Amino acid sequence: MATPPGSAPTEPPPPAPGHLSKREVWWRDHHVWLRERGYMLRPRYRPQWVPSWSSGQRQYYECEDGQRLQHGQLIDATRVADGAVVVLKQVLRTEHPYEVEIAQFLTSEHLLSDPKNHCVPIYEVLQAPDDGNIQVLVMPLLREFYDPRFLTVGEAVEFCRQTFEGLQFIHEQHVAHRDISELNIMMDPQPLFPQLFHFVRQWQNRDLTGTARYSTRTRHPVKYSFIDFGHSRKYDPSAGPPRARPIWGGDRSVPEFHKSLEPCDPFPTDIYYMGNVVRAALLQEYRGLEFLQPLIDDMVQDEPANRPTIQQVVCRFELLRGSLSTWRLRSRLAKRDEDWLVRSFRVIAHVFRTVLYVLTFRPALPVP
Repeated sequence: MATPPGSAPTEPPPPAPGHLSKREVWWRDHHVWLRERGYMLRPRYRPQWVPSWSSGQRQYYECEDGQRLQHGQLIDATRVADGAVVVLKQVLRTEHPYEVEIAQFLTSEHLLSDPKNHCVPIYEVLQAPDDGNIQVLVMPLLREFYDPRFLTVGEAVEFCRQTFEGLQFIHEQHVAHRDISELNIMMDPQPLFPQLFHFVRQWQNRDLTGTARYSTRTRHPVKYSFIDFGHSRKYDPSAGPPRARPIWGGDRSVPEFHKSLEPCDPFPTDIYYMGNVVRAALLQEYRGLEFLQPLIDDMVQDEPANRPTIQQVVCRFELLRGSLSTWRLRSRLAKRDEDWLVRSFRVIAHVFRTVLYVLTFRPALPVP
């Protein structure tokens, strides 16, 4: 039956738990090739897979192989050579023609040693054997930067330091990211989660037999990374001021994009993106970071020309960071929505943790 005029098309129902989605099928069909290249997928994506819940003893959602990919272009794998867990990302040349080139450039050997480089490393690029349009990026397993939550002012300040310097590094290479958002800044989870976690159900361990155990950023400092360079572009400084047509990414609040679709300088837009991440993920979530407010307000101004450059952001931030005492950095970050009972337990836990960190000489600023 035809869809009535003016009505939205009906979404196809999701496949049954024992069936793979269209994108999952692609990974299953390339399992042998990936294994030959040194990467082993989980049992769900092996050609002869039989659902482990078929016996009826468990429900599909209790089983490791019952977890469907949330983002079909991304999948986890085990590197056969050393057992490391990596992430494979499917990239279509026709959709993102510059992603592989820019990602490889930013993590090339001569740039990787720069301490300001916070771009996700690219271990390898695989070319699909049956489709010249498809490439597969091999990257480390990462996790959303805000999970688990920040516990101290020092932990939040270190996140800002790394990401501001990371964006400074990207801009120094004459690259505009053009899609910075809470989804495109991640962290290396290995220090916090020594046993890691399941790729789909990240609050559980890898075999879904229990909760994923984790530490704190102060005890085990982490490194943050920018990911997803699908919208990024590299500009030639000798060609004059860079100009690019607006492109909508994860953050759709960019003021200049709502005013005009004419080409504009993408570098001030990156400043807005970065400031908006800090505003949404830190300032609006926690109390105790008010000293960052003037800087972030300048970064998210409506008029791009009034925003500071990333060099100015880093300089102003370093002055702020230098003004904070050790005890201020160790102070607790309180969630804005926590009730009095939760607050009571968290205050007690924070006092005990702080005493332990002081006695064991853990720095208040957790630099990895």
